[in-house]
Amino acid sequence: MLLGGIVTYLTLPRAQDPEINFNWVSIITTLPGASAEDVERELTGPLEDAIKQVKDIRFVSSSSRETVSSILVRFEELSEREFDKRVNDLRREIQNKASAELPVEATDPEVLEITSSNGFPTAVLVLHGAAGETLRAQAFALKKDLEGLAGVDEVIAAGFDDPELHVDFDPARLEAAGVSPIQLSDGVGAWFRNTLGGRVRVQDREWLARLEGKTADPELLAQAAIVTSRGRVALDEVATVARGHERSAQLVSYNGQPAVMLSITKQARTNTLQLVERLQAFADARNALLGPQGMRLSLVDDQTHATRNAISIMESNAVFGFFAVLGMCWIFLGSRLALLVGLGVPFALAGTFIAVGLIGTTLNLTVLLGVVIALGMLVDDAVVIVEAIYYRLQRGEAAREAVISGMAEVGLPVLSSVLTTIAAFLPLMLLPGILGDFMFIVPFVVTVGLMVSLLEAYWILPTHIMTLGLDSRRSRLQPVRERLTHALRVKYARLLVAVMRRPKSGLAALVLVMAAAGGAIATGLVRMEFFAFDSMRLFYVSVDMPAGVTLERSLAEAERVARVVERELPASEMRAVTAYAGLKFTDTEPVYGDQYAQVLVSLLPRPDDGRNTGEIIAALRPQIEALGGGAPVLPRDEGRAADGEAHQHQGEVR
Repeated sequence: MLLGGIVTYLTLPRAQDPEINFNWVSIITTLPGASAEDVERELTGPLEDAIKQVKDIRFVSSSSRETVSSILVRFEELSEREFDKRVNDLRREIQNKASAELPVEATDPEVLEITSSNGFPTAVLVLHGAAGETLRAQAFALKKDLEGLAGVDEVIAAGFDDPELHVDFDPARLEAAGVSPIQLSDGVGAWFRNTLGGRVRVQDREWLARLEGKTADPELLAQAAIVTSRGRVALDEVATVARGHERSAQLVSYNGQPAVMLSITKQARTNTLQLVERLQAFADARNALLGPQGMRLSLVDDQTHATRNAISIMESNAVFGFFAVLGMCWIFLGSRLALLVGLGVPFALAGTFIAVGLIGTTLNLTVLLGVVIALGMLVDDAVVIVEAIYYRLQRGEAAREAVISGMAEVGLPVLSSVLTTIAAFLPLMLLPGILGDFMFIVPFVVTVGLMVSLLEAYWILPTHIMTLGLDSRRSRLQPVRERLTHALRVKYARLLVAVMRRPKSGLAALVLVMAAAGGAIATGLVRMEFFAFDSMRLFYVSVDMPAGVTLERSLAEAERVARVVERELPASEMRAVTAYAGLKFTDTEPVYGDQYAQVLVSLLPRPDDGRNTGEIIAALRPQIEALGGGAPVLPRDEGRAADGEAHQHQGEVR
């Protein structure tokens, strides 16, 4: 059991959150060059009609913007099997509608299930430095390489424009050649494609014949001929062909330099800590090649400190609990019995980790929360049983008889005590919805830990006592322990007698303590939080510009905010500040548009005497609001952890 628990603990994937399917499905479809109204009419409307044919949908939320249709579908609370069936139904209806009604130019709808693994970026990389085609080319290569790393699910690029070949014609020369713009467009489209010519037999061998028209070389495309009634006209006679890129939908700035932001989402059951280490090693290796080109790849955010810190706390608590149990049992029971009782802690933890591995979850903050809760209860049953056995050993009974008598006396009370504790946690496993999925693991860990500790206390501990032949032999420290325990029993007995002689006063004191506890909760002195973890060391400042402003203007405004943040935050707190325009993350979904911009502020892990995220935002608020002209408003704290830190912050320039 111990060996299996150690192996399972070392091999469990580390993650911040459990693997949860939110029953959300995202549908993304694009129509190049279409306005928001066209996207609503040609894409979003027909797809929403198709979605209506699928059962068990709670709500549908859609947004139509230039070129892109985004639809979010939320299903009812379904079993995993039923949810998979509904997603398959949704895919079928979407595909049927796409093939029947969507424009030919539209891309195939991308249907993506949103889970805790791919719903939020695991890490954010920024490529910054040289501008123009060099930056785009390197970003394209990096994106492909990152997608090939183990554990990476998707790489979402912001500020990355797909390369294009631009054909700019001269109207006068085009008219002189007797070619209309439509003929030019159709001619380029006809040439810029690969045409299959079938197979050609040459003696005893066959060859595949094709005409390759697609090329990234502008000079080669310039030699393409446009067929007219007057003959063939070379493209470079009436137009110029040059490299370019699509119209920028987002712009990113890092340290005042043009940049491309790469957000990494991970695959299910991927070790987050190892993935971030691979990404950092990847960035370090690539920077050796990017440096001579004036570029650098930086890991600006990963938020794995909370996971590392939680694992460290759990490990230190387990070690402290183990030695605390050894110390207390040594004082009252002696060294040999103390060691046997102390073994119950690693044994119960080993069994718990084996069970966690069997259900296919990760070692995440919720698992660690259950472990920390259960640590203090894992040896209670063993202590009660071994004390009953020790009492008989002190009076001269043989080890076998002492074990049998002690178990007969306290076995059922110990069982009822453990079962009542388990019964208090089991209802949490029945909570519905996403909260129930998150909370399930806590009662599961506590229940398994208590059951394994009960197994150890009922079977392994008594067997060890009988096998080792423990008897009532006195050690040199035994008289000291007996005097200490006698003094404690006398003081406790006197206190108990004093309370029993004044039952009304004792009851009044108890009621007063309970009333004070209830008042502390009612008045907000004790804050309530489901998950009392440290906050994310990350917040956003959102910039909403008037409709119709250019993308460059929005980015310039975001850069003003970024400069204020960089000036006000000391180096001991600030990790990275990234400004971007054309995109804004909200509580529910990303919003796109030239008028939107945002500043991502990633903070270093907080030292013991450092400011929490909420305090940093409060200090930045006056400086941000002083910018004027649609004053930036930093967020108020929406959720707080036990130490007063906010879980997530978001502000807007209104």
